[in-house]
Amino acid sequence: MIGAAIGSFLNVVIYRMPRLLSLGKPKHSFCPACKHQLGMPDLVPLFSWLLSKGKCRHCGNKVPSRYFWVELVNGGLWAAIWYRYFCADPTGSEWVLACFFMAATAALVAIIFIDGEHFIIPDEINAFLLFLGIGFAIYSHEWKFMIFGYLMGWGIIFGIAILGRIVFGKDAMGHGDIKMMRGVGALLGYQLTVFDVIIAVITGLIFGLLFMGIQAMKDSKAKALAASSGAGEANSDTEEDGYEPEPIKDLLILGMTYLFCLDVFAIWFPQIYAKMGYPVEDVSVEEDDWQPSLSTIPFGPYLAIGAIVCMLMRTELLQYANDVVRTLNGT
Repeated sequence: MIGAAIGSFLNVVIYRMPRLLSLGKPKHSFCPACKHQLGMPDLVPLFSWLLSKGKCRHCGNKVPSRYFWVELVNGGLWAAIWYRYFCADPTGSEWVLACFFMAATAALVAIIFIDGEHFIIPDEINAFLLFLGIGFAIYSHEWKFMIFGYLMGWGIIFGIAILGRIVFGKDAMGHGDIKMMRGVGALLGYQLTVFDVIIAVITGLIFGLLFMGIQAMKDSKAKALAASSGAGEANSDTEEDGYEPEPIKDLLILGMTYLFCLDVFAIWFPQIYAKMGYPVEDVSVEEDDWQPSLSTIPFGPYLAIGAIVCMLMRTELLQYANDVVRTLNGT
């Protein structure tokens, strides 16, 4: 229930951050449709949405089921982490790691829903993940563990972005993914970071093909309906007009700024990018008219899923990695 309550706060993050709204103003939660201030009956995790049948009790408009699922998913994941680390060794030191993993899981759940819907990952959440990695290194004194993971997370995703841009001439990876994996790597370490990417590729491939198949079926039905009604062939071209990939020079420069965490400082000092010749224009998702093409698939949610799996199966995955190393060394 604590995790579900945190999930209720995550719903505020998921709604407000992409719309450039303050998390603290207004202090109270409100209905997305009528903007009416919500009271205690509206704010009980899980049960408020269920008892109201997914509708606002003030205006009667439908409340997205996402509010329920975020609370349920985060609550379930916190319970799973509690079971793996607290219940298994209640007298040991694993509870500290569990606290860091719970905080990271909450941030990753927010990333899954924000990036999945809006194709962006807020810099503030990425910075939070990085601070968690640094914080755990301070507690555990495992600075090499943190630095190697940091470099691995940044290096793999930045490398994919560069390779995709050079070989295929397209933007292969979002900048938010690079920043996210930098922090995830700092917390998980280099071995689990590799597992994270592998899991993300597999899940991304499966769900990507599934979603593209569903969209192809919808397009086929739309064409058939248009043909039967004599309206002509429906336009199935979803590619963006005037699309131009990011210049390699800009990708290299910005990638280096992420390596040295200048983007984190830019949260408080945005003029940093302006002095580099990259002025940042914050645009609310409600004002942005960009529409993704059929082939545009956000990779951030799958990287986040991979990171959560690695946290839940940390012991097993590290043991497997060590077994592989010993096998390769012939010992």
